[in-house]
Amino acid sequence: METTSVAPMELSARIVTLELAETFVISRGATETEDVAQVELRHGAVSGFGEAAPVDYHGETAESALAYLEEHASVLGDDPFALDEIGARLPPREWAARAAIDAALHDLQGKLVELPVWRLLGLRRAGPPTSWTIWLGDPDDMARRAAKVKDFSRLKLKLGGRDGLDVERVRAVRGVTEVPLQVDVNEYWSFDEARDSLPRLAELGVEYCEQPLPEGDPDGPRLKAASPIPIYVDEDCHHLGDVARCAERAHGINIKLAKSGGIREATRMAYAARALGLGVMLGCMIESGLGISAAAQIASLCDHVDLDGNLLLAEDPWPGVEFVEGVQLPSQEPGLGVRTGARHRDGHVTTASRDAHVRPG
Repeated sequence: METTSVAPMELSARIVTLELAETFVISRGATETEDVAQVELRHGAVSGFGEAAPVDYHGETAESALAYLEEHASVLGDDPFALDEIGARLPPREWAARAAIDAALHDLQGKLVELPVWRLLGLRRAGPPTSWTIWLGDPDDMARRAAKVKDFSRLKLKLGGRDGLDVERVRAVRGVTEVPLQVDVNEYWSFDEARDSLPRLAELGVEYCEQPLPEGDPDGPRLKAASPIPIYVDEDCHHLGDVARCAERAHGINIKLAKSGGIREATRMAYAARALGLGVMLGCMIESGLGISAAAQIASLCDHVDLDGNLLLAEDPWPGVEFVEGVQLPSQEPGLGVRTGARHRDGHVTTASRDAHVRPG
């Protein structure tokens, strides 16, 4: 197919504030809103879209993502199919911004050839059912919220309270539901706390524990050897080059597009993990349907899926991902298959004052 165009792709970007339906609490803190950067790449008469949900604990912000998008718009060229060339021209930083560009390029490709991205990649549409996140609270509160969950076949419990009550949190939730449970500690256990807690979590039927130790903790391999349940790492695993090292300290990895830089790198990571005998989990940040749709394209490569970011919002400004019997299904429409449905009112979705529009060259 002929892919040349008269002019380079044009980039527009803006910061959008997403409002959550409820305050979201993890071990690092609480939030009621999340700022993301959204990008549009225009190729002739066709536009592709992507979203950057910055990884704040690595110093990324929506503002730094927007600055990156503005600064490097001129290197994108005129061919949305030249993913390797474009990736090589982009500086290796601001991975959420790179993920937004990658998603917009895939969206463009699908629209140009009139195929959904998952078909363009040769993948199945359906992946595993997504978990629903029960944010960190006291044991009774987490149990009350878990008891209200009706449409999800598995729950992910946020732990790391540093109050000695994490096992009791899981026990309280197990008392109100029989669905599979996973836990995410977000780096907040010591080795001794993990070694003590993991056998008790196994007795409660927890399927796996995500990131029990801080990133790079030297006791990681020792904990993997001692754990009666699989350990998945999130903060330890960002890009393809991290996967082999993670095999020493974990039974599986959590891939997020915002960490990896997009669909292309995430796919490589999934295949590398399989080659090393690792399990593969697909996670997300707090994102709209635009960000979730990009991840959902590759969900069929994974053993576990945690793609509830858009479902946590008061209103999703980018509908199109189908939630069917607990599964986040990518659209069958061309590209990412989502459309902007934002209503900039009522405080649900607000656009920040700083927008960027860049015409390369």
